[in-house]
Amino acid sequence: AARQHLEIETPEHVTLDYEVAGIASRALAAVVDTLILVLGLLALAVVFGLVGVWAGPWGEALYLVASFFLIWGYFAFFEGFQHGQTPGKRRLGIRVVRDTGHGVTLGAALVRNLLRPADFLPPPYLLGALLVALHPRGKRLGDLVAGTVVVRDQPGEATSPSALALESAPVEIGVPELTDQEFQLLRHFAERSPGLEGAVRARLADRLATQFAPRYPNRAADPAAFLLALYQAELGRRRSRFGARTGAPGAAGSGVADRLVARKQERWREFERLAARASRQGLDSLGAEELLEYAARYREIAADLARARTYRAEPAVLARLERLVAAGHNTLYRDERHQLGRLWRFLFRECPAAVVAARRYVLLAFLTFALPATAGFWLLRERPQLAVEVLPDVMLERAEAGPARLARGLGYYEANPEHRPLAATGIMTNNIGVALNCFAGGIIFGVGSLVLLAYNGLAIGAISGHFANAGLLGYLWSFVIGHGVLELFAIWVAGAAGFMLGRALVAPGDLPRSEALVLQGRVAVRLIGAVVLLLALAGGVEGFVSASPAPLAVRLAVSGASLVLLLLYLASGWQAATGMRADLRSPAGSPAF
Repeated sequence: AARQHLEIETPEHVTLDYEVAGIASRALAAVVDTLILVLGLLALAVVFGLVGVWAGPWGEALYLVASFFLIWGYFAFFEGFQHGQTPGKRRLGIRVVRDTGHGVTLGAALVRNLLRPADFLPPPYLLGALLVALHPRGKRLGDLVAGTVVVRDQPGEATSPSALALESAPVEIGVPELTDQEFQLLRHFAERSPGLEGAVRARLADRLATQFAPRYPNRAADPAAFLLALYQAELGRRRSRFGARTGAPGAAGSGVADRLVARKQERWREFERLAARASRQGLDSLGAEELLEYAARYREIAADLARARTYRAEPAVLARLERLVAAGHNTLYRDERHQLGRLWRFLFRECPAAVVAARRYVLLAFLTFALPATAGFWLLRERPQLAVEVLPDVMLERAEAGPARLARGLGYYEANPEHRPLAATGIMTNNIGVALNCFAGGIIFGVGSLVLLAYNGLAIGAISGHFANAGLLGYLWSFVIGHGVLELFAIWVAGAAGFMLGRALVAPGDLPRSEALVLQGRVAVRLIGAVVLLLALAGGVEGFVSASPAPLAVRLAVSGASLVLLLLYLASGWQAATGMRADLRSPAGSPAF
């Protein structure tokens, strides 16, 4: 099968040819990661099952949060903090990098993995697999938005029989004895003979040996052994200082390339060991002297790659050098800063700035939610009989039970005190999951976000209309008012993030759709950061305040405090919003997060 490649130019002005990881290696890596994820969930269940004996509801709540973030955050965490490699990707020797060849950032890792719900459709992962198989760079939807690509990343991976021969053949004194055509014939035999069937290999060896036998009377009895020994000897002679004596086209280049391999192979092995260590443990694993040596060796090998291409070295040598240069490039030019230290700035400055910068999208999301909500409310007010047909049974039962609960002084929903931690975390994880799916739906030309927003708005409006018909609208909204400010606003922001992706596909402006998607994805991931933070707060309010017997005055006070907190949060990013809007317009902006 044809291999896909990504070419970039390094700062050393060497064109680097990455081999794009194929669907098979990515699928196997996904299988490994899925097994690890399942084992992790089982381990959490065992640990929290034991802890739950004395932790009670709080243990169950922590388990729910931990399992939720493990499922949603496993891939993004490893790719963001382990230089583009999950355990499965590391096992298969592949890595996520940016389109520029630089290391993936945490923001890009988040974007590419938050789009997994869209790639998964229709189950199991059909759309994502189809795109990986057909896209020139093997990109799924998450890669298109994040501006990333999955490449092979094992410096010592490219080997072949010919490459092994190059490393083992000694340098022999003397001038070459064979013509270039004869030498190439022997090289092809050495490369291909290990993969041939025994009978076919024997016939081919007999036929070739007859061409050389008259000149070499003292030869091995086995034709194949004779040919391989002759190839090794000629290869050694061509590596010597007499290797470029012939005048045939390409002879000088071939001799120089062979001598380059003979001279440099030990240094390449040393760099390979350093590169493998830096790839696994980061540059911090290298001492001061090792780091300087590593950088110098990288520049030397980049130059060796340029020379090998100039002198037309054999493909196995070029492949090995390209892998070595790619590994060095990945470690030297990736962001080694501790990303956790940037979370505070990301959550409390960049995220609110993104919401302010995308306020028109937020307004559009609000209208997409509010108009169907208004329509649903008035439709149920005008035609109450529709409630039985359009509303779920649980809402009908709660409306029916409302008068009796009011008579007993109870609210719409009150959880037992010991169950409130679990209720809060259950609400929080459910709402965050809905918001993330709403965002991911935006990649389908914005339609998925639009449908989810409109459906939820219509449902809330219809439920409110039904409760209003029963004289229970205040009863319902006295429950919603405490957490509703943060929760509803967060859902609108998630929809806005999805609309940004849809806009990049439908109307990218002067930019290519691929660039527009990446630019919008940079801001959208910050919107999602704000969404997760706001929904976590809203879930806590709903579980501990809305689901409690707190009086209406307390709920109103909490609602007012939530509004003030939201305004202060947005104000904290107002000044940075100008730069965020510029980043929306220019492909040059590339935040590290």
